[in-house]
Amino acid sequence: MSNGDEDGPPADADDAENGADADSEETAVETAVTVESLDERLTEAGNTLEAAETEPILDEVEADLDDIEADLKAADLPEPDEDDEEDAEDPRAELEDRLADLRDQLEDKRGPYAEDVVAVIEEAETTITDTRWTDDGEASVVAAVETFLDAVSDHLEADVSVDGEDLDDLAGALDEAADAVENAGLNPDDDTETITELLEAAETLTDDLEAAEEWDDLSVRQQLDAQGFYDVVESENRKDFPIEWTAVKVHEKLGNPEPILLGLETFDSDFMEENILDSLVRMAPEEAFEQIHGRAQKRDKKPVEILGKIGDERATDTLHEFIEGDGDPALQKVTLRALGEIGSEESTQPVADRLAADNPEVRSAAARALGLLGDTRAIDPLADVLAEDDADEVRASAAWALNQIGTERALDVAAEYADDQSFIVQAEAEKAV
Repeated sequence: MSNGDEDGPPADADDAENGADADSEETAVETAVTVESLDERLTEAGNTLEAAETEPILDEVEADLDDIEADLKAADLPEPDEDDEEDAEDPRAELEDRLADLRDQLEDKRGPYAEDVVAVIEEAETTITDTRWTDDGEASVVAAVETFLDAVSDHLEADVSVDGEDLDDLAGALDEAADAVENAGLNPDDDTETITELLEAAETLTDDLEAAEEWDDLSVRQQLDAQGFYDVVESENRKDFPIEWTAVKVHEKLGNPEPILLGLETFDSDFMEENILDSLVRMAPEEAFEQIHGRAQKRDKKPVEILGKIGDERATDTLHEFIEGDGDPALQKVTLRALGEIGSEESTQPVADRLAADNPEVRSAAARALGLLGDTRAIDPLADVLAEDDADEVRASAAWALNQIGTERALDVAAEYADDQSFIVQAEAEKAV
């Protein structure tokens, strides 16, 4: 015989299920993130932050702010109606602003830390070694470092001093000071006063370094004067204008390339640059190679000419690039001449290739460059030019080049044209007879 209860679940099971649903709904209501709950949590965190005096409490506040931020991102908060005016309240934005403000206050409350002092010291060390100082500036740097080291020694009861006045010595002393601060075991809660005073001393060092006179603080004339550039100019000639050009001429006469190269590096004047380069053409000092080679790589013709006068074979690879193709004929002519003057046999083939250039002036320059190179491998190409080129000036240059090579075979080839119809070819060929 069946009981009516068997037709459905037990009554107590229904009650249990209904009770679970009720508890779930009640929990959801209690844990729902609302504008009001977030506002209360931010207010509580702010109050705790205001009263906080130790790093552990600040860490707790930071953890609370992290939790609030996570809940704020996940919360389903009301948004302003799109139809409202632009200045309608946005609860999420206002809460985010309060959260950001509390984080700023938290950072302001933290520290100071020993690591902050070390960071400032290391930056000062880099400034000292990476900066070019004047004599007065270097003296100021020495004084500033010594003052800072005294402060470190006093506050840490350590013996930190500089041994010597060389910039490397100063940097080494600061490195030692940074180690002393780092190894002192300073606690941001217990040693706040010490850390603050060390930080102030380090920041004063930074200010003193910034105030010290750097080389770049000087005018061009002051820089040159400090390096003796004007010492060669007699007092009665110091009124000449410009005095810099007077100094360059005297240095050239005395054979002093270093001051002239210093002027070339320092002056920001087309007039002075042009005249200094002319001086270097006449002097052709080996000391000028690096600086002039750098300028020549910009395909400037005057530096290329100077490289030819210097005669350093290190320039040939660069100059070979300048004679490829049929670009700037003026640059090619200057470069071919320079290659001839340098005299490297590695240039024979690149120069001989320019005997086929479209421009007759380039072909003529190539022929004369082969004569300066003096390589006997150029005899046959020059003979072909004498026999076949349709420009008499190019043929004359080939005859001149054969005379420069000067071997019996080269002279025999040139001599064959002693009765040439072109006077300029004939004049060069007769020299070989």
